[in-house]
Amino acid sequence: MRLTRVYVATVLESGGVVELPAETASHIARVLRGRVGDALILFNGDGREFTAEIASLRGTRVTVSLGAARAIDRESPLAVTLVQCVPRGDRMDFVVQKATELGVARIMPVLSGRSVVRLDARQGVAKLTHWRAVAISACEQCGRNRLPTIEEPRPLIEYLGGAAGEEALRLVLEPDAEPEPDSGPVAPVAPRSAAIAIGPEGGFAPDELEAFRVAGFARAQLGPRVLRTETAAIAALAWLQTRFGDFGA
Repeated sequence: MRLTRVYVATVLESGGVVELPAETASHIARVLRGRVGDALILFNGDGREFTAEIASLRGTRVTVSLGAARAIDRESPLAVTLVQCVPRGDRMDFVVQKATELGVARIMPVLSGRSVVRLDARQGVAKLTHWRAVAISACEQCGRNRLPTIEEPRPLIEYLGGAAGEEALRLVLEPDAEPEPDSGPVAPVAPRSAAIAIGPEGGFAPDELEAFRVAGFARAQLGPRVLRTETAAIAALAWLQTRFGDFGA
């Protein structure tokens, strides 16, 4: 039986005792109907996971005792930054969840000229907190012992202004992209890092595509069909992990 994995934002040491956060404890006590002695796995994002068991359960207060630590690396050898224009509704939650499962290292939410979503500073902070919670839940589910970095949403041009030369492979998805003259393969040598940029519902504007070019991004497409922004993110990450990451392992 697959054990329940629990993220806790605290120092973990073998032989120690940890009281779980209120929301997590309530889920284990009320939803999972946990009992004293039940086995769990705890992790805090440092790359290790700990065997654990419920030591006490009083109402919705749950204390666990920690067993052995195991350094289990489930990170991709390809460090991918997903530059994602924030879509409307709960689609960004979907993107964050699936991108985490697909092994993304960093998520950079951006707002472009054609973005439907507009966020002020307060809303941006609230969204960031929510997206990080989504990523934590995805890590608990998929087995990752490190959390992806999620940045605070910012204007696309602001991101591009400070993004020069960060990744070995830099791509921006454009449905009408055509092969550039005298361009070689996308990456003749397997890169260790990559950035993939996904536009909003209406796509990137011409001046934004030019800004991507100046920042070192090559245009790319994923087949002859126009994909929804959330579909494009998943498809692009799966392609990168298959070609350069750990999907072929």
